[in-house]
Amino acid sequence: MSFFKTLSVDDSNDNKSVEMEAAENVKCLIIGSGPAGYTAAIYAARANLNPVVIQGMEAGGQLTTTTEVENFPGYPEGVTGPVMMEDLKKQAERFGTDIRWGEVTSVDFSKRPFNVVVDNKKPFIAETVIIATGATAKYLGLESEERYKGAGVSACATCDGFFYKDMNVAVVGGGDTAAEEASYLASLAKKVYLIVRKPYMRASKAMIKRVENTPNIEILYEHNTKEITGTNVVTGATLIKRKGQPDEEEVKIAIDGFFVAIGHKPNSDLFKDYIETDEVGYIKTIPGTSKTNVEGVFAAGDIQDSTYRQAITAAGSGCMAALDAERFLGEQE
Repeated sequence: MSFFKTLSVDDSNDNKSVEMEAAENVKCLIIGSGPAGYTAAIYAARANLNPVVIQGMEAGGQLTTTTEVENFPGYPEGVTGPVMMEDLKKQAERFGTDIRWGEVTSVDFSKRPFNVVVDNKKPFIAETVIIATGATAKYLGLESEERYKGAGVSACATCDGFFYKDMNVAVVGGGDTAAEEASYLASLAKKVYLIVRKPYMRASKAMIKRVENTPNIEILYEHNTKEITGTNVVTGATLIKRKGQPDEEEVKIAIDGFFVAIGHKPNSDLFKDYIETDEVGYIKTIPGTSKTNVEGVFAAGDIQDSTYRQAITAAGSGCMAALDAERFLGEQE
């Protein structure tokens, strides 16, 4: 293992050579700190696996950008995303989890124990690894979209739709996810605008038929979002309707919520040399388990879940990953 003690990394910003620190041995290394990562830590710590959690660039995961969470069990009055994640963190720490700032910058899963490097300088030698790095929602890239995140702009209808009961909302996207989000919101909202960039939807025929037959969904084909408008919260959106090149028409709609449903990007690039993923990048696990194709490496949360993407399902899979890691280590003894 001397490689980890002698390797240095050139820092082009100041032309200094960053010395690699001494390697640290751990039984269970958890990469990611959302509901999956923290739940895995709680179970692993209680099983005396002495887990180390590497929080990543977004400590607490996507929920730290969410305002009210009302559908997570145990919070009858609801809770904000950041508060809930802090509660999970404290619970993990209570049982002895070692939570570290930092970002995993390289991994080697070619043999056990596994080599994982944090911030290009801190190596870990891990007997098991739980990947809980999540998936990042794709956004349109508008400045106004960023401004109203958490104040009317959302990437999860099942998370935030309840807050728009009997209001007007918009969903942008043309695939199955957008159709599903629009259908779900239609059961709550007064009116749903489905903004589709192309003159057709990419969704399945069944989903297209469902949205077309829902009275309070209006499909706006060949519309692009120019800007989301409002004061402290979203009150409208400005769209550009294509009428045939080069003609365009500006359309304004009054809405209270704007839902982006153009997909998610799993945060799995770092692991693809070793871990099998699907065509989108979600890590493949053996059905009914958190096991990946590499023995001793497990995946939990949105990094392996393209279907549900909920805090509670992420937490459940974090529990599974810790139990799978505990059993795996028991079998090695």
